[in-house]
Amino acid sequence: MRIGLITSAPDHPVLAATTALLTARGHHVEALDPTAGPDGQAGPSDPPADVYLLKAHTPAALALARGLEERGVPVVNPVAATELCQDRLAMAELAGRAGLPFAPTRAAADPAELLAAVEAGDLVLPLVVKSRHSRRHDLVARVDDTARLRALAEQWPDEPVVAQPYLPSTGWDQKLWVVAGQLFCTRRRSELAGPEHTELPDGDDGFGPAELSADRAAVALRAGEVFGLDVYGVDLLDGPGEPVVVDVNAFPGIRGQAGAPEALAALALRVGGAASGVPRPRADGTDTGTDAATPAPADAGPGTVAG
Repeated sequence: MRIGLITSAPDHPVLAATTALLTARGHHVEALDPTAGPDGQAGPSDPPADVYLLKAHTPAALALARGLEERGVPVVNPVAATELCQDRLAMAELAGRAGLPFAPTRAAADPAELLAAVEAGDLVLPLVVKSRHSRRHDLVARVDDTARLRALAEQWPDEPVVAQPYLPSTGWDQKLWVVAGQLFCTRRRSELAGPEHTELPDGDDGFGPAELSADRAAVALRAGEVFGLDVYGVDLLDGPGEPVVVDVNAFPGIRGQAGAPEALAALALRVGGAASGVPRPRADGTDTGTDAATPAPADAGPGTVAG
């Protein structure tokens, strides 16, 4: 089978490990760099691969993936789902309609509009201010006073933003990743943490599936259904309270998670095999046949927690 990677970094750890697994089983993996062509995007091979993994989220990458979808080629994650996760207001609105416990989110044309709302008493500090459109090196800042908000208005004068209340937490985020229903997780220090947040709350430098509560696992799995994603991340505030989702990411890095490359390889083979009608190997190398309803490998089934 032929699997395509839409990325400018095919050596990313999870992609490189997935490629090694697939090529060891006799499959061909080809990378498409969306920035390689003279017009800013590369063209797929002809005929195209059986399935493409959409790791890059730039406009050129999305245009490339959209063209493949229009030709009937499956893309993981779909372009529409990937784009939805780049608009933080649309993300929050959909999460709210679906009943996900998402942080309250308010949009503004720019930080100056937020400043005016705070000064008028319509918005309460502290806040988390983010670029409305998620991208590399975008705006994400904690705002405790009007001086900080005024500085953001000067630094980002034309930036559409969203504002969320700054909610108390341990200063760490619970990073949950899902690949075709299989859960992985860890803790990472929040970029919004203050100097008082220096140690993990329980003194442990790890956070694995055994520490993940059932309600938080359920929120992560539900997010995939709501947003139409197969490979994604969910950021939850760390703390003893109810789960609060602060972000959903399409095809994140998933670094250092044992079993993630195997789950991703199995997903690519299932999706590509279902589209092409060729026998698709299980994770153990045996054929599953061509029926798209064939059960997934036991190590990548819906709701599975890695560990």
